[in-house]
Amino acid sequence: MRVILTTILERLGLAVLTLFIVSVLIFSSVTLLPGGFATAVLGQSATPETVAAFEEQIGLDRPATERYFDWLGGAVRGDFGNSYSSRPGSKRRVVDIIAPRLLNTLKLAGLTAAIAVPFAIFLGIITALWRNSWFDRVINAATLTTISVPEFFVAYVLILFLAVKFPIFRSLSTVRSHMGVAETLENLALPVLTLALVITAHMMRMTRAAIIGVLGSPYIEMAKLKGAPPLRIVLRHALPNALAPIANVVAFNLGYLIVGAVIIEFVFVYPGIGQALVDAVRTRDVPVVQACALLFALTYIALNLIADLIAIATNPRLLHPR
Repeated sequence: MRVILTTILERLGLAVLTLFIVSVLIFSSVTLLPGGFATAVLGQSATPETVAAFEEQIGLDRPATERYFDWLGGAVRGDFGNSYSSRPGSKRRVVDIIAPRLLNTLKLAGLTAAIAVPFAIFLGIITALWRNSWFDRVINAATLTTISVPEFFVAYVLILFLAVKFPIFRSLSTVRSHMGVAETLENLALPVLTLALVITAHMMRMTRAAIIGVLGSPYIEMAKLKGAPPLRIVLRHALPNALAPIANVVAFNLGYLIVGAVIIEFVFVYPGIGQALVDAVRTRDVPVVQACALLFALTYIALNLIADLIAIATNPRLLHPR
């Protein structure tokens, strides 16, 4: 138990250190971008005096190190400052901009994960049991095709067939707070289907490969000699020992649902955090860009930390040096 607790604390420390390094890179990269943020926000017709006054108002006249530690301290407290695109006399907090967008993205990601993760693991188990059969070849060909095709192309194909030629679903995923559950699910159908097709292929192939790799172990042969049915062998003996790579690929794809779904949100005009990032980049709204990038980094770090802990829990040999 002490070894496990020490390992968890070490991984948490590494996660915090990684997040700190990423925050430095985010702030430095955005700060070193060419062009003036005040000029981009106020327009080319702004006078130098107006630009200087605006920079003083938002704190751009201070040293970069001072601005970084102020931003980092606020981020730790959950306060990312005010948006640069706020109108004069009215300050709009970054949290108020990204919080509802993040909630929308979590809804989309949660619904997609609830469908795709069990389905992908189920397909991986079935194809591993029936490997080299016609079913296995068809599923592998379909998933390889899905992986090879860009997600925006999959989205446009689904829009063409399921929203234009056969108007089953809506092509625009507008979500508002007053919508009911049925209407919300109808609007989310196409982006959920697109994301599910993309991530199911990755997770299914990794699950299949991990289980097939474990099926060659001696204890699996012993279970076969004892007369255990194939499904029991996979579920009872192979799957628990293959959870480490499966957890890693699931964590990576869950991170993609939150971080990498920018293109899908843009295609379906979905008001998620990815769309907020695109809008902030277009308007040069630096605090929003920094907040979104830090949240994306935090998501990946947290999910990979969880995957590492699952791998350690399922394979205690990872606790000891080789």
